[in-house]
Amino acid sequence: MTRTDRRFATVIIPLTVTALLAGCGNSGSSGSADAASDAGPLTLYNAQHEDLITAMVDGFTEQTGIEVELRSGDDAELANQIVAEGDASPADVFVTENSPSIDLVAEAGLLAPIEESTLAQVPDQFSPADGSWVGFAARSTVLAYNTDKLTEAQLPASLLDLADPAWKGRFGIAPGGADFQAIVGAVLALRGEDATRTWLAGLKDNAQVYQGNTAVMTAVDQGEIEAGVIYHYYWYKDRAESGNNSANVELHYFGNQDPGAFVSVSGAGVLASSDQADEAQQLVAYLTSPAGQQRSAQSTALEYAVGNDATSAEVLPPLDGLDAPEVDPGMLNGPQVTELMQEAGLL
Repeated sequence: MTRTDRRFATVIIPLTVTALLAGCGNSGSSGSADAASDAGPLTLYNAQHEDLITAMVDGFTEQTGIEVELRSGDDAELANQIVAEGDASPADVFVTENSPSIDLVAEAGLLAPIEESTLAQVPDQFSPADGSWVGFAARSTVLAYNTDKLTEAQLPASLLDLADPAWKGRFGIAPGGADFQAIVGAVLALRGEDATRTWLAGLKDNAQVYQGNTAVMTAVDQGEIEAGVIYHYYWYKDRAESGNNSANVELHYFGNQDPGAFVSVSGAGVLASSDQADEAQQLVAYLTSPAGQQRSAQSTALEYAVGNDATSAEVLPPLDGLDAPEVDPGMLNGPQVTELMQEAGLL
């Protein structure tokens, strides 16, 4: 399949942004604070959680003196906004939660190549083969389950088993979000169109539908459903904060290179139209650097750091022990995922 075939749906969604201006800190070897202020702040279109990206951007500003203005929205919203703006986009850098949206921007020819020294800071599996963007964080697919209703022995061996009629009405998903759609993209990449279509039809029959991962986890905690497909960090963040939505919930990691062990990559790219290309490349380099990855690991976000030899938060199971399937993050077929999910009645 060609990269043109993999372009994400380009329905334009009005953009609502939240602008945050990072403070100026000590200058570093990458440039002085005076030079950075003369150029003006970098504009970062941010589809990541703000607790994570703010922690990392603050470290960048402290190191370089370069200020960064965040304009935040969700994956598809900001990707479609950039495509609509084209070369006139004010964005210098784009970061996402999941890879299909940044691949959309790459497919439109709107990203500059990432510097080789930056790509070299991250293992190959966390960036697309063409080097148009680079991964800087990751999240694992998990099955959250209610410990009063299920034992480990009763859990499905594969994510695909949830299509079995035996699971009808017992679990939840959030199909409208970019998170779940990335998971479907992994199933498509790993198992092909026919198997994905059959699986989605089973989910339509069996799954309870919710608006987001937190809602799925809360429903599991309250015993409304027995289990739900989410990303790992929702549970870890809730446990770290209060446990109010996860007290009765544990996580099942599928492992065995199952589609249910898919690790989704958050991407960072530099806009080709940026008039501060050097500073934008510096920001992306920082996100993937040991200092940036340490900021990620020490944040409250509890996502995985992905840099070479980076250590994630101690509470998380080691990333290299999850036995995730190998999926090129630039090969998640967004348009086909949307088509198949619509066909199944999940969108």
